[in-house]
Amino acid sequence: MDTEKPDQIPGQDDLPAATLEGPLAAVTAERDQLLAERADLQDRLRRSLADFDNARKRFEQQRSDFVQFAAVDLVKSLLPVLDDFERALKIETADTKYAKGVELIHQRLSDTLKRLGLEPFESTGKPFDPNLHQAVDRVQTDEHEDQTVLAEFQRGYNFKGKLLRPAMVKVAVKP
Repeated sequence: MDTEKPDQIPGQDDLPAATLEGPLAAVTAERDQLLAERADLQDRLRRSLADFDNARKRFEQQRSDFVQFAAVDLVKSLLPVLDDFERALKIETADTKYAKGVELIHQRLSDTLKRLGLEPFESTGKPFDPNLHQAVDRVQTDEHEDQTVLAEFQRGYNFKGKLLRPAMVKVAVKP
């Protein structure tokens, strides 16, 4: 029966451990190198997966934004039509059926645009805000506070919370 000596490697009965140190060191170095390469590959894989996940999230956000704001050009091109209907409603006419028809068409168009995300905002009587209003007329007066919107020439609109068109307004200024 063979007994292993402490300074020998199993299966290498006739070779002393000193002669195996070179190959053992080479195998150990190769193992360490493979472990380092494995760790590097795992790190690169994790980074690639994170990059892919970030790209997927970015794409989903862009797609969501596109879908949410796809109608903005259509809504913007319909605003002059809505303005014309509002002007038509202000005109007095003897034909009540005609006036009622115009009012119904205006209401239907307004409701449809609101469902798409159009939000009109009131300006008259509120403080002038250059982010929401475009001052087309300034009137010197003592009757109103300085920088108060006196009249609205053209209504302003937001689309899904973002300014689509500023309101054209008349603003009071102190003399």
